[in-house]
Amino acid sequence: MKTPERFLANVLLVLMLFLPPLASAAEPDLRILTWEGYVTEADLGTINALLREQGYEFEARVISPYAEDAEQMYNLIRKGDVDIAFLTLFFIKLQGDRSTRFIQPIDTTSPRLGNYQHLLPALTRIPMGMHDEQVLYIPFGGGSYGFYVNRNVVPEDRVPKSWRDLFAPRWQGKYSLNKSQIWYNVAIASMALGLPPYHINDLAVDGRRDAVVEATQPGSALSEKLTALYRGAGEFWEAAPSFPAGLENVSSWGPEIAQANKDGGDWRLIQFEEGELVWLDTINFVAELEGRRLEAAEIVANYFIGKEVQSRVASELSLVAASSLADSNPILQRNPGFFTTGAFVPPYNALADNRMNLMSDSALQAARQAAH
Repeated sequence: MKTPERFLANVLLVLMLFLPPLASAAEPDLRILTWEGYVTEADLGTINALLREQGYEFEARVISPYAEDAEQMYNLIRKGDVDIAFLTLFFIKLQGDRSTRFIQPIDTTSPRLGNYQHLLPALTRIPMGMHDEQVLYIPFGGGSYGFYVNRNVVPEDRVPKSWRDLFAPRWQGKYSLNKSQIWYNVAIASMALGLPPYHINDLAVDGRRDAVVEATQPGSALSEKLTALYRGAGEFWEAAPSFPAGLENVSSWGPEIAQANKDGGDWRLIQFEEGELVWLDTINFVAELEGRRLEAAEIVANYFIGKEVQSRVASELSLVAASSLADSNPILQRNPGFFTTGAFVPPYNALADNRMNLMSDSALQAARQAAH
């Protein structure tokens, strides 16, 4: 006969063999959601060596897919699939601050964020990235939704000077547009009409709901202009542009341009007279990070605002580095007021965002029908 002790031991053994293991108290990986090109394999090797050297048993890795747009990033963060994100600044408060619930304030005085003190002061306390006077982001790098003309085939006197020039017959089928972030395309159509770039959001913020609806409905001047912009596009892209034959004016966030030029291109940013559509990409920690995992995340972020990466941001990604540690910052050197005078994309409220998406869908459909 088995003793009670022997019986209990056998029961425990069976449970250990057939029941799934208990979940560990902490996820072993630090999961990074980032835009393509921002985090390299070499970066991950350096980061993970730093973590091991400082006694942190976490492995940083980039999750798949790469960041694509605000909705995708919001959904991945909300589901708990992310620890560190590279949110574009205006994504944080897009549609009524919804992402602020899922990311936490940054301890800018943390001893693990020693490189924070070298960030450009103009970028560290931008209101759309703050909540109750607390910053929710660490600046990483920025740029504009720019158009890069192929100077191998376009002489200086043929380069567009105004956003209005894109609608001329000479440019039909010769430029590309991003289709996942339609805010920029609406801004171009607005400026081509002589309106402020973020006209629809301005109306919504002022509480002018009827004016928002009227300005975005089919047949409105803005809707027709957006349709014309879409009709004239030679290509639409989502995550990153390509450079097919026939395109002479490629829209881009910037990182792809350096490689295209290394491959023999001569793509140069157009300085449109109406100004830049400026954005800033940031580093963010999800709300659940705490304790040593949060400390490890700070070490990761500190690396990305350090001299080596920030120099690469400016030299290889064709962006504006957020830190004074960068060896050089060519775009900012050419235009010192880039961030202070550029038109920072705002965090559109729900009304403006929904109406612009409806308008964009309708304009894109109309453009496609006209093409056939």
